[in-house]
Amino acid sequence: MTADVDVTVDLAHTSTLALVDDLSRAGFDLRIHLGEDFLRDARLLPLVHRPTCMPIDVVIAASSLHVEFLARRRVIDLGGVRVPMISPEDLVVTKVLAGRPKDLEDVRGVLIEQRDLDLDRIRDLLGELEAALGEDRLLRRLERLIRKARTTVARRQ
Repeated sequence: MTADVDVTVDLAHTSTLALVDDLSRAGFDLRIHLGEDFLRDARLLPLVHRPTCMPIDVVIAASSLHVEFLARRRVIDLGGVRVPMISPEDLVVTKVLAGRPKDLEDVRGVLIEQRDLDLDRIRDLLGELEAALGEDRLLRRLERLIRKARTTVARRQ
């Protein structure tokens, strides 16, 4: 079970303040007080769902990468509710980029469970991110995780 839910929102023709008001009416509160000036330019809204106390992080789509991720989302059925989800490939990219131990363990799980991942797409996007960020460890990190996942799958067979 996840510790929180991460959601990316494209505001299109609305403001962050209007989004916060709409979410408040729907049962979500900010986890910390953020002034209106801050909210106008906020790119992350730390929320909590009042009825369940589930933390929700709402990311405001601001980059072309966010827009790409939204365009490639997949709609899945969760108990009769159709929910848009990040593609497994894009999830791997975000988790490799974050690089925290929990994120890397999540990547390993995705690599083990998702047999039809487009690894070339993941490599291409991570390579672009390395170039843009001046990094050189994202692809190495991915390849290390792929090797570990393949070892795990081989042991299971």
